[in-house]
Amino acid sequence: MNDLKDVIAKNLTELRTHARLTQLQLAEMLNYSDKAVSKWERGDAIPDIRVLVRISEIYGVSLDDIVKDGSVLPQIQPKRKISGKRAFITALSAVLVWFIATGLFCVFYFIPVTAAYSYLVYVVAPLPTAIVLTVFSAMWGNRLSNAVTSSLILWSCVVIFHVFVWSFSEFPQIYFLYIVAAVFELLIILWFTYRWYAANKIKKNQTDKREDSI
Repeated sequence: MNDLKDVIAKNLTELRTHARLTQLQLAEMLNYSDKAVSKWERGDAIPDIRVLVRISEIYGVSLDDIVKDGSVLPQIQPKRKISGKRAFITALSAVLVWFIATGLFCVFYFIPVTAAYSYLVYVVAPLPTAIVLTVFSAMWGNRLSNAVTSSLILWSCVVIFHVFVWSFSEFPQIYFLYIVAAVFELLIILWFTYRWYAANKIKKNQTDKREDSI
């Protein structure tokens, strides 16, 4: 039994790593806790037959591939969709930012000293929105969503700086700001491209090692 636990633990770990899923993501797909998944992968427990069948369906392998010793190569990648609950939480958080911004706009609009500049609240609002989206993307998203939200933060800062300079002073060379921002955008693209390349290289090395061991 201990040998079977070790074999299943090794295969489950291989499959999940190959599919680029976290223990939490797999647990949610199975309606289990990530602690249960951790126990399975440590060999402390064995999933029941229904769970093993569901896992085989997620990874596109047979049940024998999971319970027998040997190399396990999934035939398909599981679909990593953000759950409805997570999408709702993310959208609600973003809307909350604009709700607060609207409240601040109303306050500043009815104060004579700040009324003329109350619109700036909506200029600033995209930045905290982008930050909120980045936080949720880091928890639940992928490299593409992380890259997009990072770019949103960058360009939100650029727009804020541009509008504030335009509103309170004169700076004819404002176009330099966009040149600098474009350089940072290039760095963001290169960074996430490198991470994608590095992850694929690790995945390829792991696949080559498994094939060599056959």
